[in-house]
Amino acid sequence: MIFNHSDYNTHWKTTSLDELGTFKRGKSKHRPRNDKQLFENGVFPLVQTGEIKGANLYLNEHKASYNDFGLKQSKLWDSNTLCITIAANIAETAILSYPMCFPDSIVGFNSFKGKSTELFVHYVFTFIKRAIQNAASGSIQDNINIDFLTKLNFKIPSFDNQKQIAKVLSDLDSKIELNNKINKELEGMAKLLYDYWFVQFDFPNAKGKPYKTSGGKMVFNKELKRDIPEGWGDGTLSDIANITMGQSPPGDSYNEENIGTVFYQGCTDFGSRFPSNRKFTTQPSRYAKNGDILLSVRAPVGAINVANEDCCIGRGLASLNSKNDCISYLDGVLQYMKQIFDRRNTDGTTFGSITKGDLFSLAVVKPNEEVLRKYDTIAKPMFKKQNAIGLENQKLSELRDWLLPMLMNGQVSVGEEE
Repeated sequence: MIFNHSDYNTHWKTTSLDELGTFKRGKSKHRPRNDKQLFENGVFPLVQTGEIKGANLYLNEHKASYNDFGLKQSKLWDSNTLCITIAANIAETAILSYPMCFPDSIVGFNSFKGKSTELFVHYVFTFIKRAIQNAASGSIQDNINIDFLTKLNFKIPSFDNQKQIAKVLSDLDSKIELNNKINKELEGMAKLLYDYWFVQFDFPNAKGKPYKTSGGKMVFNKELKRDIPEGWGDGTLSDIANITMGQSPPGDSYNEENIGTVFYQGCTDFGSRFPSNRKFTTQPSRYAKNGDILLSVRAPVGAINVANEDCCIGRGLASLNSKNDCISYLDGVLQYMKQIFDRRNTDGTTFGSITKGDLFSLAVVKPNEEVLRKYDTIAKPMFKKQNAIGLENQKLSELRDWLLPMLMNGQVSVGEEE
């Protein structure tokens, strides 16, 4: 496709969004996932506002499922429904890849045939999201209602032009989705390798066979309260990592105009690999370096991203890098700890925060140098590949975000392929 500068937007029609399709609120209230009456043996997918915010374009997964009783107090929406959040993380959108339930903090949109598409309206909301959020700022819990959404006016091109615009933007998003899938597979491979070597202790022995399974000598470790391979030791997270706890700079130093140092207060800005630049500060206090692992230490504890530039970190984050130049092992340790935090949160134990003392003193197994280096030889290329894919996604996102306003304002049109 080629892009032509055009004044064809003069032919666009100002339309209220309810002329393009139906908007209906979801059904059910937020419930903890450990509510057995609603979720035990659940088979009907349920998504929440946070999962919609975390999606790139399509909702491809869910964390909770209603059982038959739970479904009675909710509704199963068809695939391809556009979800729009109206409370908490407002004006976030994503499209259902398969039938799901969602609560009344989310509105479902289904387009009128020949008038518009869910995909195009997703990009409409992407374009006007910041304006909606600014309009809702300061209201009760920063929420909006369905009447506000349905009466929004917007200049809309012809149906064919809508499809062309959505095609250009969704092609970029589809590549991002594919990259995210590849990175998820790489992450799964790295977790499996770490588990095999450092949890099950079946790293290759001198003969290339699984150490523990092949009868490798194991010794009980009092600190770890478990058997570990002979010659290995125990330590704490601060033994293997340089850890910097975040500290928030003065509030009046914040800005969103790219002035000063990029600033991450917590995991709110976390992406699939790297955080998104949203806030900056002219008075940075604590720093993370490019390549450091960023760990959320407040609500929730355990979320992980990687810093792709030097940045300032607030009190919701800690930054970590390896003391022995083995970032892949440190990443494996933190991913393993994240699984523990996630499981406990699912069981109903809420981690509001983790203190510096608790974080520094988390127990870790310390393998011998030979095994550690062999592991790094295999795992580090996967870690680097994830970073490279994350950087590609960042560039694709920047291109999409650059094109979005010009396409939605009619500054450029989508031409035919030559």
